[in-house]
Amino acid sequence: MDKNIENIKKLESSPKIVRNMFDKKEISLFLKLYEDLPVTVHNKKQNVIKKRWLQGYNTELEKIFCDRLENEIGHFKMDNLKDERDRDIFGLIQESYNPIGLHVDAGFEIKNQIYKQTLVPLSSVGSTVIFKNRFYEGSTSFTQDPEELNKKNLSYGQNKRSDVHLKMYGDKPFDKQIHEKYLRHEDINNLKGLEVELIYKWEVGSMLIFDRTHLHCSSSVIKGKKIGIATFTKK
Repeated sequence: MDKNIENIKKLESSPKIVRNMFDKKEISLFLKLYEDLPVTVHNKKQNVIKKRWLQGYNTELEKIFCDRLENEIGHFKMDNLKDERDRDIFGLIQESYNPIGLHVDAGFEIKNQIYKQTLVPLSSVGSTVIFKNRFYEGSTSFTQDPEELNKKNLSYGQNKRSDVHLKMYGDKPFDKQIHEKYLRHEDINNLKGLEVELIYKWEVGSMLIFDRTHLHCSSSVIKGKKIGIATFTKK
């Protein structure tokens, strides 16, 4: 086994929900940050707006965030991508009305020892499904769509597309009741061999912490606009 994967596995743990991580004033500061940041992506087809949380944009919030997170997971480094001006991206704030498909945020630099990722809801209308299944070969969106699988000229920071997961986790059909209740946006055949570890109903003020090797996606249960902050760490 690759030594880096061995080290990643040693630090893996079950997903963790930390309730009351941020108070109402702090959440309002995060929402103000979201309002102030420039739009990075506005995909009208998918009805999603993405904004990069640029490092140094609000050092007070960065310190609050990092101090709280370090209390939960110990020492870490942020796994930052860069923007067009070579500035570190602290995280990603996303506003959406539609669910995000099956993927893994296992990083873009294979040499890095990826660690935990976090989700901080700024609205209470979403939910996230974490699967028991894991993947160690970089950030990937999992799909059976031939058009998606043929995408080759991906931009910096975009997930590669793959259907390799269908050969990795066995042939057990996905649970039909869970699919109907939470994952109607996903073709049930694309979930073959997957088992749910946690369905996290978004709570404003809380933080979801989980390993970056976990396959995950949005739930199809969305009532209105959802806004959340995603950050990614390494050792």
